[in-house]
Parts: sequence; structure tokens; C-alpha cells
Amino acid sequence: MFGKRSGNDGDVRAPKPAYQAPEPAGSPAVAREPAAPVMPSPPLAPAKPPPAPVVEARRSDNYYQVKATIFGALIEAIDLAQLAKLDSESAREEIRDIVNEIIAIKNIVMSIAEQEELLDDICNDVLGYGPLEPLLSRDDIADIMVNGAGTVFIEVAGKIQRTGIRFRDNQQLLNICQRIVSQVGRRVDESSPICDARLADGSRVNAIVPPLAIDGPALTIRKFKKDKLTLDQLVKFGAITPDGAAILQIIGRVRCNVLISGGTGSGKTTLLNCLTNYIEHDERIITCEDAAELQLQQPHVVRLETRPPNIEGEGQVTMRELVRNCLRMRPERIIVGEVRGPEAFDLLQAMNTGHDGSMGTLHANNPREALSRCESMITMGGFALPSRTIREMMCASIDVIIQAARLRDGSRRITHITEVMGMEGETIITQDVFVYDIVGEDANGKIIGKHRSTGIGRPRFWERARYFGEEKRLAAAIDASEAPPPA
Repeated sequence: MFGKRSGNDGDVRAPKPAYQAPEPAGSPAVAREPAAPVMPSPPLAPAKPPPAPVVEARRSDNYYQVKATIFGALIEAIDLAQLAKLDSESAREEIRDIVNEIIAIKNIVMSIAEQEELLDDICNDVLGYGPLEPLLSRDDIADIMVNGAGTVFIEVAGKIQRTGIRFRDNQQLLNICQRIVSQVGRRVDESSPICDARLADGSRVNAIVPPLAIDGPALTIRKFKKDKLTLDQLVKFGAITPDGAAILQIIGRVRCNVLISGGTGSGKTTLLNCLTNYIEHDERIITCEDAAELQLQQPHVVRLETRPPNIEGEGQVTMRELVRNCLRMRPERIIVGEVRGPEAFDLLQAMNTGHDGSMGTLHANNPREALSRCESMITMGGFALPSRTIREMMCASIDVIIQAARLRDGSRRITHITEVMGMEGETIITQDVFVYDIVGEDANGKIIGKHRSTGIGRPRFWERARYFGEEKRLAAAIDASEAPPPA
């Protein structure tokens, strides 16, 4: 049979006592698990309804002992070099054949359903991401948070809940972390214990391992939906109204320079993806990211990604170097996945030197704070410029700030569309065009709110909209979203 090494069957038959030690003879290996009752996870709070069901039932230690025994025999019986030459489906079939033979040789008693579950687990361990595979295949999960081998949390519908999934041990978790980051040419180990990476579908991955992570490797995956979200879908979800979406479409099309601001998990990258849908297809776009996750649909896109230092501490390519290099690549729009440091200065320079329609995201709680944070990042970059000069540069470069927020009920909303108007003395003047007002909450704890126009007749980007022939649509969207006068 494929994959078996030369020699007799002793390689597979030998370690029989290793399996029989955990439980008395005659009892099933995996099926009933009478000796290790499963304790359900405690509810998140006693006063609230119980959390959503876990992704799968917690398994006993006996299950993992049986699995480890079979897995060890499989590694002895298979030729990994030959396995690597097969496609994924063929490799899974070969592994299943060998595991079935190991189960028969060792006289392990289990039902067909339990055997199928074990086969899937082992195939995922060898070829995929182990216990994470069922979570990665679900499209309703936004985040996967692994806190050591025994604890896995997920975020569904804006709420965090614990799952019953666990890893065999911290070494298995570390191996999966290394498998993920190695696919994009990065590494995570004791000498380089922090790493940002991505999965094949663009999902963002962060791994931090011992000695920095005390209780075992911590892995965080921000999943991307298989179907790319659009502004129309955000309207259906209530993140923005149809009139607000029309204003955002116009902002994206008329080449306004945009900063998207928001907290962690507020939907900044999703919103940036939505805005890029309205970029004309004949424009050359260059993206700069720490881990490439933007999903632009235009035909003329160049994607750039930073590079961490190698084991000798050399070869690092920073975000600032990427943004500066963009200017030599004849871009029409520059899009920075996330502005975190001194690259803010280079992005502002690009926005102010003929690259209209450039965009970026940053972490901030409101539009005013986004401007302050942008100024702080430039100052921390070592630029010896007066504060007024930096603020004048921001006013000349940034046209619109879009604020995204995740509310306490887990819903995501676009709360502000704000213009940068100019300077009065030392202060930057901003003007809200579109805002979200929270009215209250319903009996189920869901936030009740309303999007409205602030009554600005002609935003500052009106002339730009007129240049692109969008002024009538802009006026109609603003008028339609104005709050009615009080009765």
C-alpha cells in the first residue's frame, strides 16, 4: 500500500500496550467515554441566557490518548515525502486507508461515526490546520482566538463565546502556527516570537509564542468572508442607510482622500474594501499592508507587503519604505491597509502631491481623535516640524474621515462621515456631514439608532463632485437623509 515503509508490519503493530493502558480491557476506545464525563462550559454571566452552543462537544483525555497512539503509528507507516507530491484529496484518501488499517490491526473498537470523526481529525492534523479546520470552514465566524492548547474562543454575530475545541498540547498548536506563517515566508519561534501573517483566503493571522506568551502559543485569526461584502450588504445589515451609502459611493468615485477610523473589529478593512469598489477600472492602484488582506477587484492593482527582519536582524522592509517606493511606481491611488507609524507622513505627502483618492485606515475612537493620532504618529517618527505645519499638511491632504464603530450589542455601524474644513488659529476645523444617533435599546438589548444628515447643504467636496458629474446625486442623498423637523 502507498506510503508504507519497507520492512514487516511490526512498525504498525508494535505499540499495542500504549493504547490499552488508559482504560480497562473490553471497554470502547472512543465511543462512550464513561470514565471521563464532559463538563459543559459555564455560562458567560448567571443573569443572562446561556451562551450559544459550543462548536463541538468537549472530548475526554481518553480520546486524545487514542488519537495520539494512532497518529504516532501513522507517522511511522507513511512516507511524508511521497505524500507531499499528491494533491489534497488524494493525500486524504491515502491517510484514511492507512488509519483504517491501523485501527483494524490494533483492534480499536469504535462506531463508524466515531471512526469518521477521528479520520477527519487526523487528516486535518497532517494536511491542514488541525482542530481549527471546522472553524475556518464556517462563514459565520468573524474571529478565532486560541489562548493556549486548551482554550479556543470565537466571535459570532459580534459576541465572543467559548468552543469545545482543544489541541493535543502546546507543541501541536506551535506546529500549526509555524505551518501558517511559513506559507507566507515568515517564521515564529523563540528567537522571533511575534508574527503577522495571512491565510490563503486573505484572513489575517497574529501569532505570539513562548517565552512572550506565558500559557502557551496565542493565535488570533481575523477571518474573511468567502463572499466579499458590498455597500449594499452593509445597508441590509443596518450599518448605513441607502442615502449614506450613496454619499460613500460618491466619495469613493470623486477621488476624495479618505481616512477610515475605528476601533478593533469595527469593520475598517471591510469598509475600505467596499469603497474601493467605486474606483474606476482604468486607474492604477498600489496597496501597502503589513499582511496583505485587501480584496480589490480592479484589473490594475499592485499589492505590496512589508517584510520582517531575518534571524540576523537584517532585511526588514518597513511600511514607510513601501509607501515611499510607491511614489516611484506611477500610482494614481495609494491605499495603506493600516497607518500605524511614521508612514503617516509619507501618505499625507502622497495625498497632497497629485495622488487624489488615496485611502488608509487607523485606530481611533472618533474623527477628531483620528486627526490627533495622525499628528502623534508623525511626531513620533522623528520629524522636527512645528505642530501648526503638521496640521496644515493634514488639512491640505485629508478630505473626509469615515468613522466605524462596533457597538456594545455587537453590531457595527458607520457613525460619522466628517469633512476636514481647514484651520482656525492652531485648531483643525471639521464638519460632520452624516452621523448616527443612538436613541436607546430594545427588550433584547439591541441598540436602536438612526442615521441622519446634519443639514449641510454643500459639503466641501461639492466642487469635486461637480467635476465628476455627481453633484445632483450628492444633493439628493443629503436632502433625503435629513432628519424631519420635530412635531
